[in-house]
Amino acid sequence: MTRLNLLDPLPLAQEMIRCPSVYPDDAGCLEVLAEALEPLGFDCQTILAQTAEGRDFPNLYAKLGSGGPHLCFLGHSDVVPPGDRDAWSADPFAAEVREGRLMGRGAADMKGGIAAFVSSVARILDRGDALPGSISVLIAGDEETGRGAGAQALVAEAQARGEAWDWCLVGEPSNPDHLGQALKIGRRGSLCGSLKVNGVQGHSAYPEKANNPVPKLLRLLNSLIAQPLDQGNERFQPSDLQITSVDVGNPVFNLIPARAEARFNVRFNSEHSPQGLQELLLKRLSDTGLAYELDMEVHGEAYLTQEGRLSRALRKAVEQVTGVTPELSTGGGFSDGRFFKDLCPVVEFGLISQSAHQVDERADLEDLEKLTQVYEQVLRELLSPAP
Repeated sequence: MTRLNLLDPLPLAQEMIRCPSVYPDDAGCLEVLAEALEPLGFDCQTILAQTAEGRDFPNLYAKLGSGGPHLCFLGHSDVVPPGDRDAWSADPFAAEVREGRLMGRGAADMKGGIAAFVSSVARILDRGDALPGSISVLIAGDEETGRGAGAQALVAEAQARGEAWDWCLVGEPSNPDHLGQALKIGRRGSLCGSLKVNGVQGHSAYPEKANNPVPKLLRLLNSLIAQPLDQGNERFQPSDLQITSVDVGNPVFNLIPARAEARFNVRFNSEHSPQGLQELLLKRLSDTGLAYELDMEVHGEAYLTQEGRLSRALRKAVEQVTGVTPELSTGGGFSDGRFFKDLCPVVEFGLISQSAHQVDERADLEDLEKLTQVYEQVLRELLSPAP
């Protein structure tokens, strides 16, 4: 790869986007990033984790410095599929610049944010400024699947080495509409459920000879959503259960199915522990008196980072660069920051999320520059020598 101008986040963002890193294929994206970090003095190592299919996929562990304090920048290199390429106005992996915007899958979520952080470090080093302490760049190759296997492997490897962090800055696109809008100081948890009801197949003209599972499934689902799970609290919106699929696999009109299944997802706040939420859902279902099968899987629990040096430094930098006072938010889905919540303070700030996962995903070049400036100021605030 040709040596990139790392003082500008655009060239690195483009090179990463041109690697179609749709899980489980990294497509060389982490190699591009390592080749950018190593000339800055980062020690870069590939940490392998195993996919659900039994394949090894890479994650990047990069570190600059050896002392404290220690800031970790956390991100991910995988992207969601582009979908219908014909619906895009530009090749989703060409990384074209159009009308002041970088176009492509991953521009917002989150290769643009990664490039901005690398450029922030490059600018400080280019000026010859001292940065006592350490900077880690941990980039997972498996985030979009929701399992977080990549981040787990990175944390396990770091802890095996005796690493500890003072702060974790997550570069996810945290702003819904404009840069500076929000710092994410926490995230809701996520619980997925699969609910099944068995019946007896039969002709719809002779229901007395069958046992239709569909009405029973609907009663069970209604028991889950009839009452709110909670009212929310000062920092979190109310928990929310969404029914995401109802299916009987029935291609005809006159056949009573033998089985009905539904799937649901709960985004829950700090009013619930994973165990407590599961117990609440089980009670609601059991109170119907109906027979059912239920599988539940928790993908992360709610967490909240109290105000501290990291959030104050980010807020100050965002205000100075953008002129906007950011909201302290816990909205949206969950992120790999959940794997750091018990290890150090975690705050998320990145680009605008509006186009993430959409056709024509994009990032304004002006926002890339401003984000780089925000990260640079945060690094100076947290790691520069005291006056």
